[in-house]
Order: sequence, then C-alpha cells, then structure tokens
Amino acid sequence: MTITLARSHPIYSVKAVESAQERARALKSPELEAFYEDMLEKGAERFVTTPSSTAALQPLYDDCPNFSEVLDDLTRYLGLAIAGGAGFNVMPVLLLGDPGVGKTHFGKRLAAVLGTEFEFISMNALSAGFVITGSSSTWKGAKCGKVAERLVRGKFANPVVLLDEVEKATGSTQSDPMAALYQLLEPETSRAFHDEFIDVDLDASQVFWVLTANSLEGIPPALLSRMAIYEVPSPTPDEAAGIAKRVYAGLLKELKLQNLDEDLPDSVLDKLSTISPREMRKTLLDGLGFAVAAGRTALVPEDVRLKTDPARRRIGF
Repeated sequence: MTITLARSHPIYSVKAVESAQERARALKSPELEAFYEDMLEKGAERFVTTPSSTAALQPLYDDCPNFSEVLDDLTRYLGLAIAGGAGFNVMPVLLLGDPGVGKTHFGKRLAAVLGTEFEFISMNALSAGFVITGSSSTWKGAKCGKVAERLVRGKFANPVVLLDEVEKATGSTQSDPMAALYQLLEPETSRAFHDEFIDVDLDASQVFWVLTANSLEGIPPALLSRMAIYEVPSPTPDEAAGIAKRVYAGLLKELKLQNLDEDLPDSVLDKLSTISPREMRKTLLDGLGFAVAAGRTALVPEDVRLKTDPARRRIGF
C-alpha cells in the first residue's frame, strides 16, 4: 500500500511579512495590508509531499503509456528520495511533443499521485512576465503572480506548476516572461523568489516544474540547460486503444450509465486509436450521446465522429 508522506517547510519569513505590512500601512495600501494579514494568519509553513513507494507512479504507466521514458527516470529519482528520506525534488522537466499527445494531462495526473496541488500557466497567452512575477503594488490593478499566489494561498510548498507552450512566450524587454524562469528553475536562486507585488522573498525551491513545448525553437539554450528534456511520442495504436478503454470506463462511472456495455467493440477501438489523447474524452462523450439517443447499449463505429468524418458538419450559413 502506498501512502503520501508529508513534512512541513517554511516558504517565507514571518518577520519579513510583518515588516512589509508596516510599510504597506505607511503607504496606505489596504489591499497589501489585507494580503499580508492573510499571510500572517496562514503562517509560513506548507506541506511537502512524498509518496511512500515508487508504486505510486505505476498508474501513470497505464494512464499515460507514451510517457514511459520520463516515468522511468521519475521512478528512479523517487526511489532515491525515499531511500534518503529527502523530498522528491527533481530538476525541471520539459515535455517536448506534438499538440494533443497528453502533456497537460500528464502534469495533472502527476500532481494527483504526488498528493499535491496543480497550477497551469499558459505561456502562449503570456504577454508579460507579470503573470509569473506579479506587478508592483504602486501600479493600478496590481496583484501577485501565479507562482506566489499558489504558494501563499495553497497548502503545499511543492505544487506541480505546468508552464504550457513555453516556446511561445512573448513580452517586452521590461517584462520578459523568460527572465523569471532563470531564477525559478535554478534550485539555489529559487529559494529567494521575489514577487513584485508581495515584496517578500518566497522559497519556491520545492516547486515541481513541468514545462511543455511543441519544439525547442525559441527557448534560450541557457534555459534549456536547466531542464531535463524528454521527447514524448504520440501513443501507438495499442496504447491509444488502452487509453480509450480507460476514458470510456471513467465516463460510464462519471455519468452513471449502467445500461451501456462495459466493453468497447474492437471496431470502435480501431477508430478511436487514430485520434489524440486530447480528443479522446470529447469524442467518446459525443459517441455515448449518439448511442443513447439511438436507444443502443453499445457504441458502433458511426458513433465515433472524427473531425474528417462527413457526418461532422460545420454549423453555418
């Protein structure tokens, strides 16, 4: 049996927060005062979680079969953490692969098996580094960045933070989204991460970083050197069929569809094995809708409407 072990880890200095609160009063900033008050009420301690056995990662081999390379490494690193009694803190992981292969889903599932929280940050939508580092409290509408908010508002010092499509990050020279990553992805400097809004150093060294990219183009070499890079292939037909079976079983349970057959016919699996993991859930959800509407207890290939299917028509004029 695998259980999640947790230890306490301080992520900021209470004295530093008290000093910052005094400055906020002098500046007559009620928003900052309230934020600092919340920090003082919560205290500086957060949980750092570590599974008690490498078996905790085993479900991911079944759920994300095309991630076996990164899972093999994570399993060894977790074994080392357990043997030494240390936290499971590896170097940032960059998942390189085509859209739809399941990179974000992998990050969510990893957070679940580690017993910690998950934060998703789309770097494609990032026009400035403020989303990561926060903005100065002197600015109108200022607020803290997502990293600080997750650490301060959350319960864990080691959340899984996924930076999606990191190669597409853009920004001005004054607010380059990549600039903050040089500090955050380095263990030594991440211990004193400075959010512009909070203006108090935070210990982000326990954060489990997962970055995704469709290509390496646009990612500075100095940043790549801080990461372990894994090429994630598309699932094989057999792997895709296995994913479809698990998604289908999950939907039957979630929707309480007791009158539907528990197994998918081979003809349906053959068709499902041609689509990406990202599309699997919606395709099966639609297929179940077609089957129920037709009064059938089993899906047929015609229920699996692929994007190129003639049955899938655009809505328009």
